Amino acid sequence: MPTQVGEAGPSVTVSIAPLILLSACDHYIRSAKGTRKRVVGVLLGQNNGSTVRVTNSFAVPFEEDDKDPAVWFLDHNYVESMRDMFKTINAREKLIGWYHSGPKLRASDLQINELFKRYTPNPLLVIIDVEPKEIGVPTDAYFAVEEIKDDGTTTSKTFVHTPTIIEAEEAEEIGVEHLLRDIRDVAQGSLSTRINNQLQSLQGLHLRLRDIGNYLEKVHSGQLPVNHAILGLLQDVFNLLPNLSTPSTDGDSNELARAMSIKTNDQLMNIYVSSLIRAITAFHDLIDNKIKNRQDQAEEQEKEKQREKEREAKLKGEKVTPEKEKEAEETEKKGGIDKDLDL
Repeated sequence: MPTQVGEAGPSVTVSIAPLILLSACDHYIRSAKGTRKRVVGVLLGQNNGSTVRVTNSFAVPFEEDDKDPAVWFLDHNYVESMRDMFKTINAREKLIGWYHSGPKLRASDLQINELFKRYTPNPLLVIIDVEPKEIGVPTDAYFAVEEIKDDGTTTSKTFVHTPTIIEAEEAEEIGVEHLLRDIRDVAQGSLSTRINNQLQSLQGLHLRLRDIGNYLEKVHSGQLPVNHAILGLLQDVFNLLPNLSTPSTDGDSNELARAMSIKTNDQLMNIYVSSLIRAITAFHDLIDNKIKNRQDQAEEQEKEKQREKEREAKLKGEKVTPEKEKEAEETEKKGGIDKDLDL
């Protein structure tokens, strides 16, 4: 069996910020959407050996020949200038690798990876699937390692897959939370959008449960070896689920399930009543606003009629009595700027 030698292996965990996915998708839409071309960019972040944290990225001019994979061009001068600019902004973010839109490994990836060794000893390659066909994490991370063959022939380089997670920093989560405040309430969205989101979530859950079931069946049948780390993670998931079959003192095994069902129904009833109250309050405010607008409009029309009568009286030379003068002063105070403009 060949032996793999490298500075990083499957034990390394790669954490990718959501901003990287958005930047890569935007890069693809601007440069290669509707074509078979792929886009290439640089990854910035920190690498402490056991964990690689990807926090930023930028696009790079890249071209390759569709017929000959060995012919490609990457502007390394642009990479160096952008790296220096990002370094002045945040010295903690270092060049740790590169990405492309894949969706799979290409024959020229090893050569491009060798180019990035100018800037980092062991560059990380992340393939971002900008048009995923399945629900899941749209990223695959790889490190290049040397494969030593048992027959003593020349070693060859290959890519080793390493697990990835999508994780946001605390500052990024706070920023997203502030942005969501400017978005209208999700509960007020269209019914089709809400149902579509719930359907996608249920489909993702179904796929995960199916994969877990297939894995456990293969382990049980002996097709796969027992991995205690994976089984431990599955046990942690099952421990989070409530045990609804715990027998009670009187032998009724459904008492806990019934109690949980009642509590859930009570919570849903509270949510339903709150939604009704919010809707009724909104209608009440709307009616109050309409009544207030009508009253203001009627008062304005009455003031306009009074000012028109005063103008007609002045034009006819009608004698102004103290009572009329006092009434005119009150009307002038109420009319304000509108009366001055009319006069």
